[in-house]
Amino acid sequence: MKKTLVVFVVGFLLTAPVGTAAAAPPSSSVKDHEPTVVTQGLGGPLHLSVGPGRAVTVSEEFAGRLTRVSDETSRTVYSAPEWDVAGSDAQGSTTYFVESQGAGPDDPRPLAGSLKSIDAKGTVRTVTDQLGAFETANNPDGNVAYGVPATAPAECLAQLGSLGVPASYTGETDSHPYAVAVSGNTAYVADAGGNDLLAVNLTTGSIRKVAVLPGASVPVTSEIAAALGAPACAGQTYTFEPVPTDVAIGPDGWLYVSSLPGGPEDASLGANGSILRVNPWTGAAQRWVDGLVSPTGIAFDGRGNLFVASLFGPGIYRVPAGTATPSLFLDVAQPADVAVSGNTLYATTEALGNGALIAVRLEP
Repeated sequence: MKKTLVVFVVGFLLTAPVGTAAAAPPSSSVKDHEPTVVTQGLGGPLHLSVGPGRAVTVSEEFAGRLTRVSDETSRTVYSAPEWDVAGSDAQGSTTYFVESQGAGPDDPRPLAGSLKSIDAKGTVRTVTDQLGAFETANNPDGNVAYGVPATAPAECLAQLGSLGVPASYTGETDSHPYAVAVSGNTAYVADAGGNDLLAVNLTTGSIRKVAVLPGASVPVTSEIAAALGAPACAGQTYTFEPVPTDVAIGPDGWLYVSSLPGGPEDASLGANGSILRVNPWTGAAQRWVDGLVSPTGIAFDGRGNLFVASLFGPGIYRVPAGTATPSLFLDVAQPADVAVSGNTLYATTEALGNGALIAVRLEP
């Protein structure tokens, strides 16, 4: 992710709030949904998926392992503490997952990312270990402009630069494979560092770009500019890099991607997270739901409703089928990801502390 900018702006604005935080969406029968704790004591459960069968696979990302929860028992099915073991998805009896090591232009290690699978016998296979190499060779967003426009006043560019905030730049070589969704013989991988969505052939391991995702453009008000210490930037628009955090295949066959802005992940500069809708055949991307705080996990139920985990927001949103309007479905702390199996919604909560897996019964 965009660590330098995130750390600086979040740290600065949390100590000098600028009053731009967005209000939470209206509640929608939140008190009617009583979650059940399935298990707790998880280390950084930033991702989960359902399967094989009714089992739930949780990525304990801080521990570098996949944990499978079934019938109130938990067991480790994969462990690589030196790697960032991220999102997973099941197809039949096989679970596919992504992992990476060495992310970002400031990391001296070469970019390394893999898509792997675990079958019913526990055999691990590497589908491809070239996700980082693909970014290094292609840098798909290398010609995309971020920050303030290059035509912004020189004083603005200088003030941002002196603060360590990237002022006007194009996409850097960066890779952090973070989430995966499998359909047929294709795995769609959301790269939170590369700002893009990739497709991997499960037979050959070949990789192709599906789409470079659009960033979030945030107006720099006088209040924000003054709080940052960059008054010359008032009136400019800052385009943050997109940070895709999850990908799901919608009822219409399109790809839906949750995206953080590559800046403050809370509401310090407003609710700038979004759900993007991507045509898997043409790569055309469009904004579908805006105004979300830190959307980090998404899942559709069988009726076409979309559920969104808001890690630093008010809880779990629900976007009713046929609409693009979120409302608060469940008030829980630090939900990182969601998944649906039948009439049950699973979610990981307290993801940055004593992580838990919860279950919520949905309306039939």
